[in-house]
Amino acid sequence: MSKPTVAVIGASKDRHKYGNKSVRAHAAAGYDVYPVHPTESEVEGFKVYRSVKDIPVKLDRVSLYLPPALGLKILEDIAAKGPKELFVNPGAESDEFLAKARALGLKPILACSIVDLGP
Repeated sequence: MSKPTVAVIGASKDRHKYGNKSVRAHAAAGYDVYPVHPTESEVEGFKVYRSVKDIPVKLDRVSLYLPPALGLKILEDIAAKGPKELFVNPGAESDEFLAKARALGLKPILACSIVDLGP
């Protein structure tokens, strides 16, 4: 059986940022992790993708760590990957973002994806 897949959008090399903590937490929970950042090349040993469009697999989960205005710009690309779960982490949400996500058929989860993974 293959491992579940996750894109961490807003991944960071800074180990104090949640975009980095999410990469580590998902890897520890057994996910194949696909970090997304426009300028980084590697985060925690994982190849970084410039865009969610560049990820070569279908995604089970997306964990979003971007301001709502930036998230809005990539929602269609996220929807094209058909994730079962879209975690909109604290600070990434807005009414406009949530409405567009739902209009695209996504079911945004307003919660911290790291907490969802459990201890």
